[in-house]
Amino acid sequence: MDDLDKAAGNSRGSSRRKLLKCMTWAGAGLVWTVSGGIPRLTQLGAGQAMAATGDFTFVQISDTHIGFNKPANPDVTGTAKAAVELINTSAPDAGLVIHTGDVTHLSKPEEFEAAAGILNVLKASEIHVTPGEHDVLDDTQSAFFDRYGKPSGGKGWYSFDKGGVHFICLMNVLDFKAGGQGRLGPDQIAWLASDLKARSASHPLVLFTHIPLWSLQPTWGWSTEDWPQAMTHLKRFGSVTILNGHIHQVVQKVEGKVHYHSARSTAYPQPVAGQGPGPGPLTVPAEQLRSVLGIRRVDIVATHRLPAITDHTLADG
Repeated sequence: MDDLDKAAGNSRGSSRRKLLKCMTWAGAGLVWTVSGGIPRLTQLGAGQAMAATGDFTFVQISDTHIGFNKPANPDVTGTAKAAVELINTSAPDAGLVIHTGDVTHLSKPEEFEAAAGILNVLKASEIHVTPGEHDVLDDTQSAFFDRYGKPSGGKGWYSFDKGGVHFICLMNVLDFKAGGQGRLGPDQIAWLASDLKARSASHPLVLFTHIPLWSLQPTWGWSTEDWPQAMTHLKRFGSVTILNGHIHQVVQKVEGKVHYHSARSTAYPQPVAGQGPGPGPLTVPAEQLRSVLGIRRVDIVATHRLPAITDHTLADG
């Protein structure tokens, strides 16, 4: 039984190891590269610089939870600012930044305003944001879309091309309830099918959303109930990378030609899937906090089939 199985108290070690290809929620970052079509994972020592390896680079940031103020992190503004500083100093070549949701904690106007003040310091010329469930808690669910809904026409899903990659923003949080799962809905899945129809199977895809597009831990809401329907439209593509937030830790999974990557939060960690009674803010010793928070850099390399992905903790900065 591996360390993850021991931590989770899960006796079904074999199936769990197949499900969670790699899990790190503390310590050093990870580098995911492809050589000869084979994904290889190596550990990144603390403080190692983000080497520019690709023709096009973008950064993922997630779960800033501006407005949160509990023992797990009483200064989420400070750690969000540290994440932006890390992006600006270590990935100044980033062509865009993707935020995979939970920009705010309670969807309050002042939280969105504070978050905008932090994100506006980013040097990247583009930022694309998908909502988390914490961003749509207001009665009209309009605060997020008033600020970030223009690219999607207020729908929440859209696509764009950048650096030779077709990017697809998906939304799976509007119907989310505690104990439930994320959901895309038939309209969004039909749009996805239409959007991909004219794309060559060799065209690399990067999809980003908030809740995982696979069954990581459904009883914790770490899954999207209609993800199998969406996946049917991705099977013919040779390079599919799916990025999400929500679970506040790095989990990576490979299923056929689809590579799934969950990201750390900049606010607070959460428990390992299945460990304990459920999800929620996890308090760690103050001196360890920045080692479990972080960002992700993605390098698109023309000669590689898949992006090179590097996860960095705030302690690396």
